[in-house]
Amino acid sequence: MSGHNKWSTIKHKKARTDEKKGKEYTKIAKEIIIAVRAGGGDPESNSKLKLAIQNAKAINMPNDNIARAIKRGSGDLDSDAIEELTYEGYAPGGVAVMLAIATDNRNRTAADIRHLFAKHNGNLGESGCVAYMFERIGLLSINRENLPMDADDFMMLALDAGADDVREEGDTIEVVTSPDNFMEVRETLEKQVKLDDADIILQPNNTVDIDDEALAARVLKLIDVLEDHDDVQDVYANFNIPDDIMEKLM
Repeated sequence: MSGHNKWSTIKHKKARTDEKKGKEYTKIAKEIIIAVRAGGGDPESNSKLKLAIQNAKAINMPNDNIARAIKRGSGDLDSDAIEELTYEGYAPGGVAVMLAIATDNRNRTAADIRHLFAKHNGNLGESGCVAYMFERIGLLSINRENLPMDADDFMMLALDAGADDVREEGDTIEVVTSPDNFMEVRETLEKQVKLDDADIILQPNNTVDIDDEALAARVLKLIDVLEDHDDVQDVYANFNIPDDIMEKLM
């Protein structure tokens, strides 16, 4: 697991208990709107919408908010046009960064993101400059303490459901799937265990080890401000920070 994944998990859990919950709702609402516009308002025939709704429920987004987002996506309520974009760039230390963007004003967003990169010692790159370093996968995480069965039995359950790999990262067990098999594996596992996290992500094919505390702090600061931007849905990066440095910075 890359340092960024650990950092995202920490930030994600924190966001559920502080004022950032409202921003989480806004980002999930955009995800729902985009999914409906792409594939219709029926989650049973629109896997992207089904995943967005599951993500919304995972953060306890009210049903009224979910229903309103679906109506905005279907045109039953007025809504600005939202575009899905991908931005690529570099954080300090040559760390590759991928951003999933959802915006109603691409010029404003591009200027904002370029400014954030420059302000925090990174740079926004051209399309394709780092995309080749990442692979799109399904990733499901389970705390070992929540397993109601032996780890080996869980591995067989996941693999039989269509998972590509099951790996252990400390107290966490990660299940890796192809994007096509993600929903089937998720639904099978959710009948047996409580998932801590489940989503389709961009996984780096290689990582940049950051052993310098000052450099690590600069990288995390950039990731932090990017994640906090209203139009940034997800941030992926290929850094790896040792646990002892990560603990100091927390």
